[in-house]
Amino acid sequence: MIPWSELPIASAAEALPVLGKGVDQDWSRRAGDTSLTARDMLDHIVLGVTGYAGLLIARPADRYLGLRTGNEPDAAIPLRIESIEIAATLLSLTVRATSPEVRAYHPWGTSDATGFAAMAAVEILVHSHDLARTLGYGWSPPDILAAQVVERLFPEAPKGHAPAQTLLWCTGRIALPGLPQLPRERWQWYGEVR
Repeated sequence: MIPWSELPIASAAEALPVLGKGVDQDWSRRAGDTSLTARDMLDHIVLGVTGYAGLLIARPADRYLGLRTGNEPDAAIPLRIESIEIAATLLSLTVRATSPEVRAYHPWGTSDATGFAAMAAVEILVHSHDLARTLGYGWSPPDILAAQVVERLFPEAPKGHAPAQTLLWCTGRIALPGLPQLPRERWQWYGEVR
């Protein structure tokens, strides 16, 4: 098991080389089955991961933060990809510095540092999967990272499948044998501390 404080960095280290292969492609097209463009999805990842660090620092009990961060509107794709690494590093350092008893708001369950590290891994890994599909690459998250995320955030995940496939099923990306694909708008992780 990877230390929780390293999970966001490890997720970025796996995903960013895949994204980097497509820097010269058209990032204005829709990312996977989402409503975001590929360019906007990069910003979505940065906003989410940075926001998780902010939540752990501010520790609100019942709301999101006023903090908003992202890329400059005209930032080139390589700079947007670099921003994911920066956001992952900020969160990893925050998780490392956060006491185990700290809790912070998330609409899908008030969570601790391990929960926010796992949430960031979902943002990075699953959206990088969406982007890799858009860019024409066959990439799935590494099983070692996916297993840790599924165990922490998806306690009712089906058993007997590869961890990456299970993560993609839990987030409405694929069907599994005997299990139809979840609707994209209906999946949800369990963020509460367990």
